[in-house]
Amino acid sequence: MRKLIFLFILFITVGNALKAQDVSFRASAPEAVVVGQQFRLSFTVNAEGKDFRAQEMPDFEVLMGPTQSKSYNTSWVNGKTSSETTITYTYVLLAKKEGTFTIPPATIKVKNSNYTSNGVSVKVLPPDQTDKAEASAGSSAASGISNTDYFIRMEVSKRNVYEQEGFLVTFKLYASQICQLTRQKFPEFEGFLAQEIDLPDKQWVQDHYNGRNYWTVTLRQTVLYPQRSGKITIDAGTFDAGIRVRIQRQGGGSIFDDFFDSGYQNVSKELKTSPVTIDVKALPSGKPASFSGAVGNFTMNSEISSNQVKANEAVTVKVKIEGNGNLRVLKNPDVKFPNDFEVYDPKVENNIRTTTSGVSGSKVIEYMAIPRFAGDFEIPAIQFSYFDTKTGAYKTLSSQPFKLQVEKGAEGEGTGAPVVSNFTNRESVKFLGNDIRYLKVKGVRFVPVEEIFFGTFVYILCYLIPAILFIVFFIIYRKQVKENSDLALVRTKKANKMAVRRLKSAGVFLKENKKEEFYEEVLRALWGYLSDKLNIPRAELAKDNVENELTKYGVSEELIKEFLDILNTCEFARYAPAQTSDAMDKLYEQTVEAIGKMENTIKR
Repeated sequence: MRKLIFLFILFITVGNALKAQDVSFRASAPEAVVVGQQFRLSFTVNAEGKDFRAQEMPDFEVLMGPTQSKSYNTSWVNGKTSSETTITYTYVLLAKKEGTFTIPPATIKVKNSNYTSNGVSVKVLPPDQTDKAEASAGSSAASGISNTDYFIRMEVSKRNVYEQEGFLVTFKLYASQICQLTRQKFPEFEGFLAQEIDLPDKQWVQDHYNGRNYWTVTLRQTVLYPQRSGKITIDAGTFDAGIRVRIQRQGGGSIFDDFFDSGYQNVSKELKTSPVTIDVKALPSGKPASFSGAVGNFTMNSEISSNQVKANEAVTVKVKIEGNGNLRVLKNPDVKFPNDFEVYDPKVENNIRTTTSGVSGSKVIEYMAIPRFAGDFEIPAIQFSYFDTKTGAYKTLSSQPFKLQVEKGAEGEGTGAPVVSNFTNRESVKFLGNDIRYLKVKGVRFVPVEEIFFGTFVYILCYLIPAILFIVFFIIYRKQVKENSDLALVRTKKANKMAVRRLKSAGVFLKENKKEEFYEEVLRALWGYLSDKLNIPRAELAKDNVENELTKYGVSEELIKEFLDILNTCEFARYAPAQTSDAMDKLYEQTVEAIGKMENTIKR
């Protein structure tokens, strides 16, 4: 019994020691608030602590705090019990003046160790200069919603750039109240090379624009690189917003209607961005010989694997280019090996990331060559030129030339057999045997005339059968060309294949539990299938004309209703609260079954 008690105490002690090693102490607050608005500042630590100290916050008025709250969480996993204590210290603050202010970190002591939280930046917005009640008056229908209440801006970081110079394009939704987007169509960015920025967590935050405070969310951020000079226009994007509008009842209602107010109505409004024209300047003349289109700011380092090797041994030259610019389209610098070297295709490794500051990272190129003869050789200096957009001039980076001493191989200079090397696999260089064979003079057999194959029946068949096969294939080919010329028929035949392909992508998002991507891919599959099957352009598709067209083809009302229910479910689920995985699985099965029924109904 004493041993069990000792082991239990030891287990608790070790568990607490391990827990203390993973202490998290973080501060959190809204990203933006309005002058005169109250908000909460929280400091959370996942362990028992003491001596909590927060610094002064002169830019805000402390209305209350700190108040302490404690929570416990116990879990049982694989026969092991783990518990966690969370303590939160909360302040209620009042924003006194507009601007961007930083709340300094706080400190706390846990198990005789001091921990410091992160600092928090809060943007304080000025109050609205317009009356929202007047701006939104009469908003009982889509036509009554003002364009100043809901709109999307295409924000461009630069409008005057050089060719191949990157700039940031941001699509931002401004809304007087949080809403949902049921359709998003971004521009194609024709004339640009586009690099998307990953936005894993799209959150609504408050922002101030044109005298009003809005709820805003960043929909998409893209870094664009113009591929030609001149004026290039980024077309408008179109979006459909689902807005929840309060309906005011007219006179004549009962007192209970006035007391309980009125209901709400979901209204759809089309939002459009304004086209933007970018003035792209051509790169100036006087390009260096080693310039291959690099634009930005770069550095270059190079090294050689060894300055002393033996004949038929591989030598590698590694060049590393890093910086900010169009790294993804950079051409490899030219490395000139001596004529007696056998040169292989370079191996390229990219470590590139795309952020709001542009595309940055590094590109490592490895060049491998094999010297065949002994001697002293020199690999000339490697040059790399780029256009610096900050200075508006070309710059050339150059390495030092590499001296290489090649000694005789194990079999002597020039006596070794040819070498086979697999650069991609980096295996050891292997020698083959003699590659020149002597003439065969023994075991020669002469063939009688009657055994000669030429002129026999089998010989004739060898010509006749390919000719027949050629005619058959030619007829089939002509038939396929004729069928393919009928674009409507081709789209109809491939409708099911395209829908299955999109549903496979939706299945991947389903397994990864990516709700928004899953519903968007199911929508694409259904609309694309209906567009191809009914031979109606995607832009002209609507639920009303789809229902009419399907009725013409003899589709049952039950199947039409099933299709429309799936479309409605997907449109409202993308921005609705998180759906369960069971609901997504059921919707996926219903979609597959509905397309299968439609294929059996519309056969052409």
